[in-house]
Amino acid sequence: MNDKLAEVFSKMFDFSITANLLSYDFVQQALLAAFILGLLAGMIGPLIISRQMSFAVHGTSELSLTGAAAALLAGVSVGLGAIAGSVIAAILFGILGTKARERDSVIGVIMSFGLGLSVLLMWLYPGRTGTSFSLLVGQIVGVGNTGLTLMLICAVLVLGVLAVVYRPLLFASTDPEVALARGVPVRALSIVFAVLVGITAALGVQIVGALLVLSLLITPAAAAARITANPLRATYLSCAFALTAAVGGILLSLAPGVPVSTFVTTISFLIYVVCRIIGSRRDRNAGRKVPIAA
Repeated sequence: MNDKLAEVFSKMFDFSITANLLSYDFVQQALLAAFILGLLAGMIGPLIISRQMSFAVHGTSELSLTGAAAALLAGVSVGLGAIAGSVIAAILFGILGTKARERDSVIGVIMSFGLGLSVLLMWLYPGRTGTSFSLLVGQIVGVGNTGLTLMLICAVLVLGVLAVVYRPLLFASTDPEVALARGVPVRALSIVFAVLVGITAALGVQIVGALLVLSLLITPAAAAARITANPLRATYLSCAFALTAAVGGILLSLAPGVPVSTFVTTISFLIYVVCRIIGSRRDRNAGRKVPIAA
């Protein structure tokens, strides 16, 4: 085994180092930021799954990279830049991708252009390469008081709007045609929800980076969907899984100093695998109990 990898495993379970690091303010701020993001991702994830927006989330997170890179180059708040990029992308996806058959191609076109622009902006940045690289893989320890305040404001905004539109949004997500016939503003809700997803994805860039936001917005919700079809129960489980991955990833990464995204994505994936096994066994057992018609 590689010496560096062996050192990571040995330090990962050295709880004395972790306990010592927990006394630092920046670590406490990182844990609080992870808790906020885990809660947001858990709440919004099941709706993303039901609306089949996984690719849109990926595209939105990539466009948040463009906004963050532009903010970094301009010397302004990276968090605000990421949010601006995500919101603009979400609005474009919502307006241009109204037809189901065109949605993926629209996202692909906009995302590829945004990524190309991101590469240029990061190349133009005169500072350290590690700073721009952190936009790709996250840098949770650099959140700080300003970033934490921004996350709290955004969390309150997202959860508040989600509480207001949740019932019609759930209706429009499960059966859009019937919802439209009943007078539900399906298109407007789609744009509002896309913006909420964009804000959440932008916040996720600070923890897991633009490349791995799906590990918090999609994987926990997908895991919950494997073991329950009840929307409310799926939301509770999704929150629990996302919080476990986000907070647990930080705790495990402290002692070895490994990027947080490594542990967040691993924990999310393991949760999904376990839930998939449980769901498969439940489906097989349910199949055995179905009586055969005479």
